[in-house]
Amino acid sequence: MKYHNDIPQVEKCDVVVGIPSFNNATTIAHVARTAAEGIKKLGLKGLIVNSDGGSTDGTVEAFLASDTFEVPKFSLRYRGIPGKGSAVRALFETAHKARAKVFIMLDSDLRSVEPWWIERMARPILEDRTNYVTPLYLRHKYDGTITNNVCYPLTSALYGVKVRQPIGGDFAVGSKLIQVFLSKPEKVWQSNVARFGIDIWMTTTAINELEKLPVQAALGAKVHDVKDPGKQLQGMFVQVVQTLFELMIEYQDRWKNVNDLIDTEIYGEQPAQRVEEIVVDLKNLKEKASKTLRERMPVRASLRRELLESILKNGTLDVEQWVETVYEFALAYKRERSEEIVLDLLPFYFARVADFVEKTKDMDSAEAEKLIESQLQLFIRLKEPFKRRWFVDT
Repeated sequence: MKYHNDIPQVEKCDVVVGIPSFNNATTIAHVARTAAEGIKKLGLKGLIVNSDGGSTDGTVEAFLASDTFEVPKFSLRYRGIPGKGSAVRALFETAHKARAKVFIMLDSDLRSVEPWWIERMARPILEDRTNYVTPLYLRHKYDGTITNNVCYPLTSALYGVKVRQPIGGDFAVGSKLIQVFLSKPEKVWQSNVARFGIDIWMTTTAINELEKLPVQAALGAKVHDVKDPGKQLQGMFVQVVQTLFELMIEYQDRWKNVNDLIDTEIYGEQPAQRVEEIVVDLKNLKEKASKTLRERMPVRASLRRELLESILKNGTLDVEQWVETVYEFALAYKRERSEEIVLDLLPFYFARVADFVEKTKDMDSAEAEKLIESQLQLFIRLKEPFKRRWFVDT
């Protein structure tokens, strides 16, 4: 196989842990050291690789100076469009060159990673139960708003496979799936898959192109650099959702006849841990919703006028209106294949998150999770009329 990146000579090993990074000097050494502890405890031959995007804060130096207990490591500067997906592609190529049985990806900003995560993520693949492991975290109710409101419910409803954290950032991939990923045409790596679209692309590809279902690894609380949805997630939202819409088109023949929802295996017991408190600026979210909607008017002609006026006035969007809106925009995207469609969806996302924050302010994360599950059921219930329009009207 011809590699896109310059991958140095590497010895054959059992497990490659890859850490994509960009300016993560304060956290990457901890991630590398913890990964090495996990590899040693498993008794496997391992390699730790950093794929960096040109950090200027000493990230690479911090990684190389970390104590990895004689587990070899190196850092490389990936090629391609600047973004997480390009970094991950280089890590896939490294794992392929090392003929690794399992590749594990860890976010470089993780502060909660534990050595046992390595076993928890690797074991289902080493035992041939799956070729793809997704994380199952304990998360604060306001962490993962793109996951909770788009990726989890829409992916689960479409493909009939329940994966709670399809864009969690920490994954394990078997050698068979690595080959599938690397066999994809170059145009994939010129899209938003090269950026933050990588995680949803990996998960959706795994669901649709592997015989065995993904396994979810119970990893406890995820503590990382949390982003306020109203201030820092706009670019990520566009890249992830556009990729998700593109995948809906690519795999439409797969989800066309899916009517069930299958629970995937959860490996391991979820440890009892407290999640870090997250504060969301609700006032800013509401203002962002109405301001962004006003800036992007007129939007879809098919959207009800009273819906738009309600967001302009209140800055919130209830769950049923949200699910209908997501499906409406998916149809529009199929017709136009334009990023502008996803940008038009942004104010509705801000309004949906604002509504969720407002309604759950007195709930704990477990209670709020019930609302997220009820939203999934709504996506499933409204899927049938959406399917009729998708396959007939567009």
